[in-house]
Amino acid sequence: MRSADFAFDLPPELIAQQPAPTREGSRLLVLHRDTRRWEHRRFDELPAFLRRGDLLVFNDTRVIPARLRGVKSDTGGAFEILLLEPAGPLEWWCLAKPGKSLRPGSQLTFRHPDPAAPSPAALTAEVLAANDQGHRLLRFAGTTDVLAAARELGEIPLPPYIQRGSDGVQATDRDRYQTVYAREDGSVAAPTAGLHFTDGTLARLRELGAELAFVTLHVGLGTFAPVKVEDLSRHLMHEERYHLPAATAAAVNRARAEGRRVIAVGTTSARVLESAARHTAGAVSGELTPITNGRTRLFLHPPAEFRVIDGLFTNFHLPQSTLLMLVSAFAAPGAESGREFILQAYAEAVRERYRFFSYGDAMLIV
Repeated sequence: MRSADFAFDLPPELIAQQPAPTREGSRLLVLHRDTRRWEHRRFDELPAFLRRGDLLVFNDTRVIPARLRGVKSDTGGAFEILLLEPAGPLEWWCLAKPGKSLRPGSQLTFRHPDPAAPSPAALTAEVLAANDQGHRLLRFAGTTDVLAAARELGEIPLPPYIQRGSDGVQATDRDRYQTVYAREDGSVAAPTAGLHFTDGTLARLRELGAELAFVTLHVGLGTFAPVKVEDLSRHLMHEERYHLPAATAAAVNRARAEGRRVIAVGTTSARVLESAARHTAGAVSGELTPITNGRTRLFLHPPAEFRVIDGLFTNFHLPQSTLLMLVSAFAAPGAESGREFILQAYAEAVRERYRFFSYGDAMLIV
């Protein structure tokens, strides 16, 4: 299939710039794969579409304040970086802007985004290397903990389609662009399907007989990097780090053995489970095995098969994105017809003025 096959028209005013007044206040479009129909609902009606014994799998990654701003020590030229992945105790691979000016050997000094804020201890870095993807390897100084320094100096890296003024991220973003169950630092973007859930929601799901489990996938460039080739078979995903705990692997294996549904909350949770199913041990045995420090480039697009999940809770995604392609594959596993079904549902969502992308409304596919 081609990238252009996943294009659709989206009025700019439907791109949600603010979260709903409450986490549970979003709309929910429910898609039924067997009958190719949909229903317009509210998120708080989600339990009506779940069965006792359903296993819901959430991604517990935490968004880090990954955007850091500063100046080059020699010229005073401004720059910003996005922390991507640690390469050592004080070394990180980063996305830099502007990147070309940050050559190996460049010395950097970081600043607080609010000029009126008290100046913390100086944080500096040296550019050590650049890779073929244009990322920079930085070695930091002035701290013994880069993430701790980022909490003082950094900003939550909102997606570029969420517009903020010169003041940058808002106080509400620091809370709402994070799931209530986030606990593992490492992401540069939120697993946005989880933003709708509250502690109360999770408690209600348990009371109704659902089982909850958690995986970790640190959301990086692999999730939101654009597809730059027309032939999808030539697109290479960036690697993302993931962890499948033993308790979650066992819960999935029990659910499948007992004929209960496994529902991924978010495309990132789906990618962990489907990546684990393709792991050598799991592929041989048919069961998931725990995976620590896993890495995945899994790119699911029509006509991909799914080996683990029976349902998917997700947000509305960007045109021609790998996330839209994954959702289209799940709408009709093993076939290409899911693309048409999803694009029809998206057109309906546009007509009904649903809110799109990270702070937008939700979709359940069962």
